[in-house]
Amino acid sequence: MSADIAAIVVTHQSASTIDDCLSRLREAEGVVTIRVVDNQSSDDTVAVVQRHATADARVRFVANPDNPGFAVACNQGAADAAEAAAAWLAFVNPDCMVAAETLVRLREHAHSLQGEALVGADLVDEEGKRDGAARRRDPDFGAMLHSPAAARLEVARDPSRALQPVDAVSGALMLLPRSLFERVNGFDEGYRLHAEDLDLCRRVRDAGAIVAAANDTTVLHVRGVSSRSRPVFVEWHKHRGLWRYFRKFEAAQRGVLIRASVFLAIFLRFPVAALRARLGG
Repeated sequence: MSADIAAIVVTHQSASTIDDCLSRLREAEGVVTIRVVDNQSSDDTVAVVQRHATADARVRFVANPDNPGFAVACNQGAADAAEAAAAWLAFVNPDCMVAAETLVRLREHAHSLQGEALVGADLVDEEGKRDGAARRRDPDFGAMLHSPAAARLEVARDPSRALQPVDAVSGALMLLPRSLFERVNGFDEGYRLHAEDLDLCRRVRDAGAIVAAANDTTVLHVRGVSSRSRPVFVEWHKHRGLWRYFRKFEAAQRGVLIRASVFLAIFLRFPVAALRARLGG
């Protein structure tokens, strides 16, 4: 079985999970190189990554002196891994725990779709609860103004399908060909946190490829590890990302009144969401 997958991991204050994450990636089938890009962690994240890099030549890392955001760091990792000549890129959150066969199964699913596909996994938390972000439809902000239910983007898992086409999968774990990633110019670096995965999936589909969730491949996702230290910061960039997504993909089809209403709906919601995040709700 060929080793042609480059695993890209972006870290920030990830000391509690990065050791387990990298241990699993080092044991994963098909992985030829692992690139870790750290966004200014002040905990023991970098020390843990250095230990893995010393033990395994496939592990290399970039320590950013600041935090330029998730999208920038993902693109950095992909560019730094180019010398490994890996045909596939797997973006893996530091709080995702892959099994040995996870990435090659995702690769096999992509091959079944003629290789022009971005594939995600069935993500679950420590209690086995499914992550709704693993299968989503595109946001429709105009519809959200009229119906709160439209804000729920989750798509139900179809148990009859091992591979389920969807509009978007979670950026916590996604695999796609490097050629496809480069064709769509990678992640949009205008996003700091959140919505960049929705954006990438939409552009992949616009490029004629397929986005799908592998329902037969379950991965533990310990959510929110990096965001716990700065919940208000995270909420701000989440709302800012939603506005960017709306401006890119929907605003041109909406009138001035709808555009203004969406702006207000997003940013008037921010104080409430920030307070809830700070209180741990």
